[in-house]
Amino acid sequence: MSTTTIDGHEIHVDDEGFMTQYDEWSEDLGTVLAAQIGIEMSEEHWNAIRFLRRDFPENGETATLRRVATVGGIPTKQLFVLFPKKPATKMAYIAGLPKPRGCV
Repeated sequence: MSTTTIDGHEIHVDDEGFMTQYDEWSEDLGTVLAAQIGIEMSEEHWNAIRFLRRDFPENGETATLRRVATVGGIPTKQLFVLFPKKPATKMAYIAGLPKPRGCV
């Protein structure tokens, strides 16, 4: 596990740049992470990210796209609009969570 500095905060990340310490994340940091991958956060984006953050401690893993759609109530098509190309991976990155299982 390594560390990196983002927006003046030292955070722990894995080899792919995903955060590894749940408590190091904040919404301000999420905004910075989103900007790094070209996403400007709106309330719709935050609804998805907040769902992932609430869901993770209960399940011990990052929610899949299907779970966000079925349990979180955000249609899959909308997730692709909000987080183009790889929504599950992008949401996990912004939410400061591990890459979801099943994401190659």
